[in-house]
Amino acid sequence: MSQIRIAGACLNQTPIDWDNNVSNIKKAIREAQEQNVRILCLPELCITAYGCQDLFLSEWLVEEAINQLQKIVPLCENIAVAVGLPIIHNHKIYNTTCLIQNGKIQGFYAKQILANEGIHYEPRWFSAWPSGLEDSININGHSYPIGDLTFHIEGAHVGFEICEDAWNENRPACRLFEKGVDLILNPSASHFAFGKHKIRENLIVTSSLNFECHYLYVNQLGNESGRVIYDGDIILASHGQLLATNKRLSFKPYELLTFDIDIKSKAYKQTDHVDDLDNNRDFAKAASLGLFDYLRKSRAKGYTLSLSGGADSSSIAVLVAELVRNGVKELGIEPFASAIHQDLDSIQRLTEAEAIKHLVGKILITAYQGTKNSSEDTLNSAKSLAESIGAQFKQWEVDDVVNTNHEIIEKAIGRKLTWEQDDIAMQNIQARTRSPLIWMIANITGTILLTTSNRSEGDVGYTTMDGDTSGSLAPIAGVDKPFLLQWLNYAEKELGYSGLSHVNSLTPTAELRPKEYIQTDEDDLMPYPIMVKIERLGIFLRKSPLNVFQTLNKELDIDSELLKSYIRKFYKLWSINQWKRERLAPSFHLDDFNVDPKTWCRFPILSGSFTNELKALDKA
Repeated sequence: MSQIRIAGACLNQTPIDWDNNVSNIKKAIREAQEQNVRILCLPELCITAYGCQDLFLSEWLVEEAINQLQKIVPLCENIAVAVGLPIIHNHKIYNTTCLIQNGKIQGFYAKQILANEGIHYEPRWFSAWPSGLEDSININGHSYPIGDLTFHIEGAHVGFEICEDAWNENRPACRLFEKGVDLILNPSASHFAFGKHKIRENLIVTSSLNFECHYLYVNQLGNESGRVIYDGDIILASHGQLLATNKRLSFKPYELLTFDIDIKSKAYKQTDHVDDLDNNRDFAKAASLGLFDYLRKSRAKGYTLSLSGGADSSSIAVLVAELVRNGVKELGIEPFASAIHQDLDSIQRLTEAEAIKHLVGKILITAYQGTKNSSEDTLNSAKSLAESIGAQFKQWEVDDVVNTNHEIIEKAIGRKLTWEQDDIAMQNIQARTRSPLIWMIANITGTILLTTSNRSEGDVGYTTMDGDTSGSLAPIAGVDKPFLLQWLNYAEKELGYSGLSHVNSLTPTAELRPKEYIQTDEDDLMPYPIMVKIERLGIFLRKSPLNVFQTLNKELDIDSELLKSYIRKFYKLWSINQWKRERLAPSFHLDDFNVDPKTWCRFPILSGSFTNELKALDKA
């Protein structure tokens, strides 16, 4: 037979949550069997989850993964299933996919090319399997093949690439083509980033054309271990034609996509699926999915947010509301409420719209902490947004506490504090005074405190450590300020969050100086669009200050000396604020890079601060 039904299943797994992980695998296998699937591909390292990090170095972890594999093997009757797990062989750890067919292990394909860039550090845990090498491994008294393997299943010659294997020029598929493989399976754990889906789709389609095969790609799903979000892509292409894709960024524990292929045929109707790239939509879906998984996997009771009425905190409030709306619409009211550990009695007999607002109120506590420097505009902005989405809203003034701090310090230093002499210290004490109070709300309610720093602030340290940086999770620290500003307009107009009308009319300001100072973020720093361009060239592309200037001086209609001053400020502030970035709360990886030193961007805390490089800029 040349006709065969194949499937991919993305899974929302959690490191060493064996019951959850195996349950999702079992459910996916059972549904595939019910649909008469003959070959099922599951994601990379799906038994353990991909994000175990240094736990992969523990022998007991690998042993337990094999124990869990033994539970899965007998379930695979009348189906071939590819399932990922780590394996120790000859004292080395390998990232493998086990092929099970009709209740028996057929062998282990081992990953040949390890991801070691951006947020990935696979060589820390795994060894790369040598191309072309086949060996045998003994597991529980049985010998199985391991290595660079192919398999014959239901008349199809099947080979593997695991994630990074496919992203290199000298890739396993080159040898698989020489062997005449009909179908390549690619189990992956490839993180979400803006625009990456289209790049990935193009890779799969091109691979199927170049290697004259059917190519099935299956990604991991959800916020697996805290920082990284997986979009759950399942992509099938054949001989240069895109045949099928699934719904991405699902709130479900797994999703199955099936397709009937003719192993010997190249004639397929091109899919009419069009998944146009939309970073605004993808941000709403990815960040809300990240917050959903973080909430349910941490088993916290909800989120607490210091809602200033400005862009950053308002965007986070909307993302939590999106968490609820997307979850309810996809899972249903009661299953969603159960997933986030909410009482079902309180939502019975509510309409969907009522249930969404009610559940937002259950999981989101907001507070406006004003001072004499705060405005009625930001208070109204915060209050109207909270009310419109159903969040709890509290407000209080912190001036008395700030004044007490001033008095204590003035007595200690023997003089009065003034804005002319003590500007930064007087700004910071307001933000720091707010921190213990909002932390107390989070502690009392058993909720997770969200911090509001964005990537632009992280670049230049425009944030008060132990003030507005306080929190357990930083949902927007992976995106820049201009993106957030335009996204808030999108959320108001396209997503229907009318409560954002106030915040979208305001100029971003920290409101930490007296009102007569007319403080704005861009006056303190530089125009945000220019900062983003400097950031992309200097941090993402790793250009020197002079290189950045030479590029932007041609691109921008701006005085060259003014441009130099912006570049100089950026690099100086970047250098002296690495210690702040080291202390920021964990953040979601959403763009093709971030400034979190624990993932993408490592920089020395102490350095020469680009002294010579900035001198070269001055001479340009």
